[in-house]
Amino acid sequence: MSDNSLRLVWIYPDLLSTYGDQGNALVVERRARQRGLDVARLDVRSDQPIPTSGDIYLIGGGEDRPQRLAAERLRRDGGLHRAVGNGAIVFSVCAGYQILGHEFINDLGQREPGLGLLDVVSVRGEGERCVGDVLGDIDPRLGLPQLTGFENHQGVTHLGPTARPFAQVRLGKGNGTGDGTEGAYNDTVFGTYMHGPVLARNPQIADLLLKLALDVNALPPIDDRWYEALRGERISAAQQPA
Repeated sequence: MSDNSLRLVWIYPDLLSTYGDQGNALVVERRARQRGLDVARLDVRSDQPIPTSGDIYLIGGGEDRPQRLAAERLRRDGGLHRAVGNGAIVFSVCAGYQILGHEFINDLGQREPGLGLLDVVSVRGEGERCVGDVLGDIDPRLGLPQLTGFENHQGVTHLGPTARPFAQVRLGKGNGTGDGTEGAYNDTVFGTYMHGPVLARNPQIADLLLKLALDVNALPPIDDRWYEALRGERISAAQQPA
């Protein structure tokens, strides 16, 4: 990657873009361009190979059968593993988050192997589906403000010893384990259950991905009034009594 360019890869929009998560790719691309970066965005369909030279890879949510198909194809392809080995950043949502773990329960009720890029295991929850607004405190080591998002999942995700919780929820279920955790991350791979799209509601997360990909500590400031208005509206709405 040159000093002023960035390669953004949106993985399998034909399978994993059910809940508007493609908005995450739009936000990262927009915020990079606002800072004068030359962005090459690649939308990689499930019948295409995953390029290994990307800088940021984004994966969205999807229904159970497309999730299984996506996991099968990503395992066979191997490109995302190689990209992470090259230092790429990965940000995943919901079904994509589960795929990055060691295993999840597929649409056939069977344990489906994941990619093992995050030390998490997902199972199907026995209680009510996790649906609604979420507010949480992102791991302070990441230096980010309050998390706002919308969850819609039946899965329960357990973190292993090498995965850090992305956030601790104040409102909502998060990983569904009852311990208040939401999402998981390691050095370069992130997973969350948050829709919204989550990067539109939390643009500082998009900026974190950019900083990690560019290996810089700060980015030039841009006009965040629209994003902050959206954040404020959603946070206020989530705090209103039901």
